[in-house]
Amino acid sequence: RYMASNITISKEVFDFLTELKNNNNREWFEEQKPNFKKYQSEVKNFLEGVKVNLSHHDDIEKMKLFRIYRDVRFSKDKTPYKTHFAGFFSRLGAHLRGGYYIHIKPGESFLGAGFWAPNKEDLFRIRKELEMDADEFREVINQKELKSIWGELQGEGVKTAPKGFDQDHPNIDLIRKKQF
Repeated sequence: RYMASNITISKEVFDFLTELKNNNNREWFEEQKPNFKKYQSEVKNFLEGVKVNLSHHDDIEKMKLFRIYRDVRFSKDKTPYKTHFAGFFSRLGAHLRGGYYIHIKPGESFLGAGFWAPNKEDLFRIRKELEMDADEFREVINQKELKSIWGELQGEGVKTAPKGFDQDHPNIDLIRKKQF
């Protein structure tokens, strides 16, 4: 299979995002729209290359480039534009869930992988698996190399125990999680 090589993002993309952060208003953005379109296209090409390479290791169904426009309806921060580019890669089919996320922002870029907001059925299944045996899962998330690259397991959780689970269960720290 084909591997995408030399997939990079130019410094100009990061310079544009820095300028956008400093001039986050409609007037500036409208003047810069041709540049935005050029950099958005560059980021999309980068993400397409990442998708090709991810497909060598996982079954990727689709890639999504998130919109630059912020939803400010219920926010105190009324700046109209996100100051980053982001993409998401969905895994193929109903049997493969979760995915990969790329966040591109000057000085704050990062990657994410896993289940951000699993549906009710998937979350219950994950919790049941952890209730039965979390040893293999703990072994994976506690690997030194994995932690050095990805850090600690992150995501929101419930305060006590989810409905139907024992709050004194030895794996309750994992069972409480809503995101993985």
